Amino acid sequence: MRMRRHTAQPEDVHIDLAPMLDFFLNLLIFFIISAAFVSEAGIKVHRPSAKTATKVDNASIFVAISAGGDIYVDRQHVDVRLLRTTLERLRAQKPQAPVVIQADRDAHAGLVVEAMDQARLAGVQDVAIAAAPASANAGSGNAP
Repeated sequence: MRMRRHTAQPEDVHIDLAPMLDFFLNLLIFFIISAAFVSEAGIKVHRPSAKTATKVDNASIFVAISAGGDIYVDRQHVDVRLLRTTLERLRAQKPQAPVVIQADRDAHAGLVVEAMDQARLAGVQDVAIAAAPASANAGSGNAP
């Protein structure tokens, strides 16, 4: 009697990409949602450096002042005369949020003081000025 060899038909081997696609779609959704909660003032400023600068964790209302005297709050150009009402509106949405003023190092000190005054008149008690941490190699600016 002759024995037959049973040869298995080659199976079609494939990699299921559905779990990987689900993972990347979940990552995409996460980054889109988290990007919506990132608060920025609206412009890039060159902050002055300070050796005692500390990070404020819960700062959520940012006021940016450019070197040219432009004021931005939440990426919107705001006139200094409307700064108080803008901050009052944002303060109503976030009652415990401090205001961080991101002033360019070449901005006029009078405008920075005016912005701080408008924030205090809007009912904000915690007003801070943003500064970049000074590097260890940077001198004090006074060369001997």
